[in-house]
Amino acid sequence: MLYRRFGKTNLLLSVFSLGTMRCLASLSDAQATVEAAMATPARGIAKGINHLETARGYAKSEEYLGKILKGDFPRSQFYITTKIPPTPDPDLMSQWIDESLERLEVDYIDCLAIHGINTWEHLAWIKSPNGCIKPIKEALASGKVRHLGFSTHAPLEVIIAAINTDLFQFVNLHYYYFFQHNLPAVELAHQKDMGILIISPADKGGKLYTPPPKLEELSYPFSPLELNYRFLLSDSRITTISIGPANPDELIAPLAVADRDEPLTSIEIEAFRRLETQAENALVTDRCSQCYKCLPCPENINIPEVLRLRNLTVAYDMNDYGKYRYQMFENAGHWFPGVKGNRCTNCGDCLPRCPEELDIPKLLLDTHARLNGSPRRRLWE
Repeated sequence: MLYRRFGKTNLLLSVFSLGTMRCLASLSDAQATVEAAMATPARGIAKGINHLETARGYAKSEEYLGKILKGDFPRSQFYITTKIPPTPDPDLMSQWIDESLERLEVDYIDCLAIHGINTWEHLAWIKSPNGCIKPIKEALASGKVRHLGFSTHAPLEVIIAAINTDLFQFVNLHYYYFFQHNLPAVELAHQKDMGILIISPADKGGKLYTPPPKLEELSYPFSPLELNYRFLLSDSRITTISIGPANPDELIAPLAVADRDEPLTSIEIEAFRRLETQAENALVTDRCSQCYKCLPCPENINIPEVLRLRNLTVAYDMNDYGKYRYQMFENAGHWFPGVKGNRCTNCGDCLPRCPEELDIPKLLLDTHARLNGSPRRRLWE
């Protein structure tokens, strides 16, 4: 296992962090179930993972993690990050911090992340000097919290603005081979010496643990998941990559590359070139370049994200992933903003701004026909 400095926190974190949502959030209160769930973080810690993350919003994940860790592992052997949502109410934030400490059964939280600075309103709550930042600063001063950061699913401009507040020591964000739009945020965070944690590269990065045959063939001799991990590990600006195993077996793939952060090899580069060539050949003149110049949409359609899902579906047969993400539109609030492609009124507002001169209304409806289905329940609901 390799370790990297988590920006200005100066913590040395394992290049893989263990997220506990999938292994703990849906547990029952049965003691046997909790004991069985212990196997996953125990295996991860034994293999060198020293950073575990959870969140107030992940059902009883904090409580179960506290039970699992209490007495079984020296506190000095691992770091804990928990995530608490933004709020305009400072008293509520103070209460939530104390509740997290109690549930985790710890005297201090290594890293507190504001969970989901996803909108300009959320950012305004944080920037207000008498808002929720006040009790957070008090917790930092008293030692209840050691380091402050934020997690985000926001548009890039909100992420950049949050980083530029200089309130935070680290950021948790989405960035993968199949979603590189947040690269400017990675670059800025690195310039500001912030720790950078990548969220859910296996799942949000493309459901790469169950790739379609076409994607497997194009990635050979690597798995798509291995390629994505190597894409991230080879970038020295990234500190750690969050994995969310449901069981110990799901640790096998990341641990297999946990000591490989060298530059991409020629064989890996060739695999990425095959992926790029396939996208060019499959999409031809219908490929969205993800420039985001089509926004804003009068109907609040997240056009680039809709067309990104179409790109992946058409180029790589990533239908399951496309449906999984597309069905979140109109069902996940600020965590996945925007409406579905069938809301397009053919107003034409986006057309003059598209450098590829795409027939955007037609492609939006085509994406809807390919990917629409029944909405899925979020894991912790």
